[in-house]
Amino acid sequence: MSARKVLKPVLQEWRYFLLALGFFTRIPVPQVQNFQEADLNHAAKYFPLIGIIVGAISALVFFIANKIFPQNIAVILSMMASIYVTGAFHEDGLTDAIDGLGGGWHKEQILTIMQDSRIGSYGAVAIILALLLKFTTLSQLPAGLISGALIAGHSISRLCAVLVMATQAYVKSSGKAKPLATKLSSTGLCLATVLGLLPLCWHPAYFLWALLPVTMVWTWFSLKLKTRIGGYTGDCLGAMQQLTEITFYLGVLACISI
Repeated sequence: MSARKVLKPVLQEWRYFLLALGFFTRIPVPQVQNFQEADLNHAAKYFPLIGIIVGAISALVFFIANKIFPQNIAVILSMMASIYVTGAFHEDGLTDAIDGLGGGWHKEQILTIMQDSRIGSYGAVAIILALLLKFTTLSQLPAGLISGALIAGHSISRLCAVLVMATQAYVKSSGKAKPLATKLSSTGLCLATVLGLLPLCWHPAYFLWALLPVTMVWTWFSLKLKTRIGGYTGDCLGAMQQLTEITFYLGVLACISI
């Protein structure tokens, strides 16, 4: 077998990874040649890995800032870092999704509200409470656990978004997440699961209990999406990421408090 044939699948997977990195972050990546929408679907398995990268950047900022400033300021700076790296991509999804689900009565109305670029009262309250809860929860954790929790929280929450894609249908005829609508292969889903849970290997075993509330929130919000709109949109994926990330931090705090 020639070296070219061996390298071709490796280079293809690298291409998918770069697509995922470029789609979900502001990190500069080389321009992908001959892009097709189906490529982004193949890239979905790397979303938890993107979470690891974003979480690692946030964790690094916290680690450095905590050497200089009080812990609560270091937490805020770490949150700012993750928001900057992602362009508030998921926070925007949370705002739009909660606006739609809170203000809409039927599917078409909910989707219309989600598409509106203006922020409504439901979305404003949701993002304020989400950021406040994230900051407060992280601030209550021992400093030595925060960096690891950030990395795991970002990877696991993106795995939760991937699991929504794997179990539900995309409900809009167009949109940023439309190329992701095709179901992941079983191999891709397994890889995403491994990548999503990988950071837990560096946590004490009892931190696995933090996955219990994450599973509960994932199930609750997934059922709400299924019931209200019959599936998901890109905004819904962002909302799921935010909700499960915060829930993971709460789970970690509960593990060390009990």
